[in-house]
Amino acid sequence: MGLLGKALGFGLAGAGAALFHMEMANASADAMHQTNVQWPHSGMFDTYDASALRRGFQVYRQVCSACHQIEKLAFRQLVDVTHTEEEMKAMAKEYTTIDEEPDAEGNPVERPCKLTDELPGPYKNEKEARASNNGAYPPPFRLIRNARTSCLDGKAGEDYIFQLLTGYCEPPAGVTIAEGQYYNPYFSGGAIGMGPPLYNEIITYEDGTPATMSQLSADVSQFLTWASLTNNDERKLMALKAYPLFLACGFAAWIGKRYIFAGIKTQKSSWGKLRK
Repeated sequence: MGLLGKALGFGLAGAGAALFHMEMANASADAMHQTNVQWPHSGMFDTYDASALRRGFQVYRQVCSACHQIEKLAFRQLVDVTHTEEEMKAMAKEYTTIDEEPDAEGNPVERPCKLTDELPGPYKNEKEARASNNGAYPPPFRLIRNARTSCLDGKAGEDYIFQLLTGYCEPPAGVTIAEGQYYNPYFSGGAIGMGPPLYNEIITYEDGTPATMSQLSADVSQFLTWASLTNNDERKLMALKAYPLFLACGFAAWIGKRYIFAGIKTQKSSWGKLRK
């Protein structure tokens, strides 16, 4: 068997093993497999929906931020994404933080936040977070979308977040949920410590969009996707600019092969021993 045949055989074997592993994972999983949702940013050249990001940030501020933190995300990163610079400056002043420089006596100084500051979290540390949530630790949101994405079985993090938020229901017959927990078939094991965070009209959108539970879930899912992939639009724009360059380079390579090396391809070289 030639080298090409061996490579093809290994490739088919690897693909078969991956498919088998995928089927086994789906068959033996302890959570319901979510369906794929067509998001505004899902396409190769699609970008985030700015209105959805603004609404999703509003959902995070008014609902999710009571328990969860988006660490390492500064107010300035939201400028021209969800709000204007002036709006974000005014919003940052609603929060306080400890200044890096103490006062003359060495005491910490509390001041209003600026654009360069990170969005503060609801708790000082993990122990305080667990103590406030019956021992459960609310996961941070900065990379939550990436953490819930699995390339092996085609799961996208935003699909998981959306269907988790809308998937709360009564446990089926024979399933017992401990006190203080809730049933959600999309969560591993089914029992989740977080109660249903969203319901219809829990907030009032600034732009007048009806705040249904599915709308709230979709908006905050898109915002959390942006928080994990802040450079998604820029990456797609760079790719769009690069494709014509790739085509031009490919055409130039074809011209070079067709004309410059046409004579070299037809040459024949041979070697013989020198006679004495």
